[in-house]
Amino acid sequence: MANILSTGTSALIAFQRALSTVSHNVANINTPGFSRQTVDFEARSPQFIGTGYVGRGTQISDVRRVADDLANARLIDSGGELARLQQLSSLSGRIDSLMSESTTGVAGLWSNFFDSVSALSSNASAPAERQNMLGQANALTTRFQQLQGQFDRLGTEVNSGLAASATEVNRLTSEIAQLNGRIGTAQTASPDLLDRRDQMIRDLVSLTGGTAVQQDGGAINVFSAGGQALVVGIQASQLTTVADPYRPERQQLALQSQGQTIRIDERVMGGKIGGLLEFREQVLDPTQAELGRIALALGTAFNDGHAAGVDQYGDAGGAFFNVPAPAVNGHAANTGTARLTASVDDLGAVDGRNLVLQFRSGAWTATDAATGTSFPVTGSGAPGDPLRAAGIALEVDGAAQEGDRFLLQPTAQAARGLSVAITDPGRIAAATPVQVQATLGNLGSGKPGTVRIPDAADPALRTPSTIEFLDGDQYTIDGDGPFAYTPGDTISANGWSFVLDGIPAAGDTFSMTPTAPGSSNNGNAALLAGFDDARALNGGSLSLNGAISGLTTAVGSAARHAGYAAEAQATLHAQAENARESISGVNLDEEAANMLRLQQAYQAAAQIISTADTLFQSLLGAVRR
Repeated sequence: MANILSTGTSALIAFQRALSTVSHNVANINTPGFSRQTVDFEARSPQFIGTGYVGRGTQISDVRRVADDLANARLIDSGGELARLQQLSSLSGRIDSLMSESTTGVAGLWSNFFDSVSALSSNASAPAERQNMLGQANALTTRFQQLQGQFDRLGTEVNSGLAASATEVNRLTSEIAQLNGRIGTAQTASPDLLDRRDQMIRDLVSLTGGTAVQQDGGAINVFSAGGQALVVGIQASQLTTVADPYRPERQQLALQSQGQTIRIDERVMGGKIGGLLEFREQVLDPTQAELGRIALALGTAFNDGHAAGVDQYGDAGGAFFNVPAPAVNGHAANTGTARLTASVDDLGAVDGRNLVLQFRSGAWTATDAATGTSFPVTGSGAPGDPLRAAGIALEVDGAAQEGDRFLLQPTAQAARGLSVAITDPGRIAAATPVQVQATLGNLGSGKPGTVRIPDAADPALRTPSTIEFLDGDQYTIDGDGPFAYTPGDTISANGWSFVLDGIPAAGDTFSMTPTAPGSSNNGNAALLAGFDDARALNGGSLSLNGAISGLTTAVGSAARHAGYAAEAQATLHAQAENARESISGVNLDEEAANMLRLQQAYQAAAQIISTADTLFQSLLGAVRR
């Protein structure tokens, strides 16, 4: 009778705990990372009575979670990659919108400006056309500055994202290390603690990328995508942000572990942090640099063309745009007094890439800041012999010490500083400095074409000159010569040049005279109107218009590529989640069936106890009689 009571009691207790486990599963159906739990039953050790062993009921051997390590590992990996691509896609899409939208992009205002220059070339003396050109120029430079401002804000967002992510990483690594200590051996670990740790590891890897490795004793070590140890047993590393040694406003990542601060290679980070860094390095920085290169090319080339003309006051054209000089920043650890001043030496050779200039063994070297590729450096750095690298000239002031380094940003900040240099519409140099006319008595069919100014600095540029043809194949200039002539040849002297259309006859003369103030001459404006098609970049192979469209296309392509990759990874991540859920997820139908089965078993165990009680009472009654 005692055995019956003991058997019923053990069953009642076991089924009660099993019902509690089922209820726990149902209650946590919406808990992120929860793995359903199952109860393992085993028979209690039998008892020897009389001539044999008698069963003693059942007991719970284990309450374990239903989980698969491979499915969890796959979910961790896919989650980190998805977070990286989603972050990259989101921020790249914002850059694409800035560049492609008509209300924020530069292409529309770029066209408007050159249209206004073309309109001025049709009516060079009209005040309205001159004022319109200044207005369009100011609108264009303002748009360059606005875009640079938006890029700066995105850079600030990246800094804030890195700082916030570092704080969250530190919280997660600390808690994971604490859970490693609490869990101890995996055989005795609480299923809920294991789930909580797995969920935190997934959250951590979604920030940093990387892997989780089970070690002996049940603890899990977590490493970033670059292999840095974030959690080892009960030891947690701390992630922090440090200032860039060249640009203090720019934040970088470092790992604090065992009293040391180690800068992290940004190219090997994964997760959300990796997406932020990849966006900054591969989308934001190149876009800023290329936009700056276009601004630099516009200002430099247009200023050169503008200097070749004269304004309504008869003065030589000055700078139309204010063009900022390339930026050079010294490393925070420099010990010398050297300061570098940069200027554009060869616009066609400027590609926008940042260079690191280093003083070693008494000489300067230059390497690509992103790839480490070496660039040739010439010159000594003295005022008459500047350093020259990648189209930039640099003068060195002060003394550099061994190992001193400088970051050269040829174009990264150019869009911010581009502005219109003149405010008086009369200062627009729409006219050529000189103009050529055929003498009325000429007998030939030669007519002078557009006067060009290949050398606006020639001191004799505006000196009157006479070109006289001795016959159809030779001429003199102010008595100098004769010079051989073939129809179509360029006639040049004193910094000017022109081509005759037709065939001159012997005795024909042409007069080159200075352009008078207030002239309606439009020669220089006509040339300036075509500067958007001038092949000023990539060694003379890329026009300014081509650079604008190329930048817009490159940004759009990067955004689309990141978007497609994020969509594909989202599908893979959903598959990984479904695979885990198929193993560890809570199914309400299954739990309802288990609950009904266990409820019936519980009632049967209660009936066993009731039967034992009835038998015991009957025995007591019989003894009393």
